[in-house]
Amino acid sequence: MRFEAAVLRSYESPFTVEEVVLREPAAGEILVEIAGTGMCRTDLAVRRSAGRSPLPAVLGHEGAGVVVRTGGGPDAAIGVGDHVVLSFDSCGHCRNCRGAAPAYCDSFASLNLFGGRKEEPPRLTDATGQALAPRWFGQSSFAGYALVPARNAVRVDPALPLELLGPLGCGSLTGAGAVLNTFRAGPGDTLVVLGAGAVGLTAVMAATAAGVLTVAVDRHPERLASAERFGATPLPAATPDLPERIRRLTDGGAQYALDTTASPALLNKVLHALRPTGSLGLVARLHAPLELEPGTLDRGRSIRHICEGDAVPGVLIPRLLGLWRAGRFPFDQLIRTYPLAGINEAERDCDAGRVVKPVLLPERTSR
Repeated sequence: MRFEAAVLRSYESPFTVEEVVLREPAAGEILVEIAGTGMCRTDLAVRRSAGRSPLPAVLGHEGAGVVVRTGGGPDAAIGVGDHVVLSFDSCGHCRNCRGAAPAYCDSFASLNLFGGRKEEPPRLTDATGQALAPRWFGQSSFAGYALVPARNAVRVDPALPLELLGPLGCGSLTGAGAVLNTFRAGPGDTLVVLGAGAVGLTAVMAATAAGVLTVAVDRHPERLASAERFGATPLPAATPDLPERIRRLTDGGAQYALDTTASPALLNKVLHALRPTGSLGLVARLHAPLELEPGTLDRGRSIRHICEGDAVPGVLIPRLLGLWRAGRFPFDQLIRTYPLAGINEAERDCDAGRVVKPVLLPERTSR
């Protein structure tokens, strides 16, 4: 089938909205008409990937939409007409997938970041027949339609505003999952969130919903104001003696810290601000060696990377929707919508900090 998609043809060029061609779904796949798709920092990081992400490609991995066709197979429980939120891809049969840890799938990189497995049949071409990178996070949802493994999709209530739900599949999943799954934080716990962007603010929302005392650190006053509105104590990143201020605000030191900044200076400061046995989770990719200062990992403190909020999407996404419907997880307040044709404006606004979470709305042929 033919439809419009936003294609990135080089690491320096703008996106071009053009006609693409997609093959029919095979067994275990579903064809989804995209209602809305979030723009994530991971999409934009392709420009800095040093050639590791194949181009030209259709990016986008926070899609939500309506199933319009299925290929049948073992995951046929999702059917035509179902409303779905799309999340990251996983193989389903490696040890980590079988152990309810699909974010650590043995094939995560090949399925999600580098265009899919080479042995897979072509999925996308442009109007001239040139092959496009076969898949991005199993979705490539900066488009009118996406061909998706059925195991990527989570069925949701059709009464919900589908065009706004895509960020639950990655950004919100990552921030909230770090708090609820990785840290399992609850009443009486203390948390520091470094960076009040989309992931950081959804971590703040989840922490507030869980009764966690939270401090948010950022260099942008407007982001700190948002963090305060969602329940955190705001603290400018340039605060003198930042570790001591955090220790005072968290009754002797935070039990948990979540970093979304990849700033070595901030990471060292927050490690000094952790209480004994405290844990620091990293969700941002480090772009340089992290040199730890003496004493930062003393007394049982630990540091680890967190992928996709340690989430099983089919479990966490319904939980987050339940919190949202109860007024306790207002992720939709971070969203500004753009037509798919406005993708370059959305990217500029995201880079400039004028929007926390852009969501692209393709023109839909059915409503």
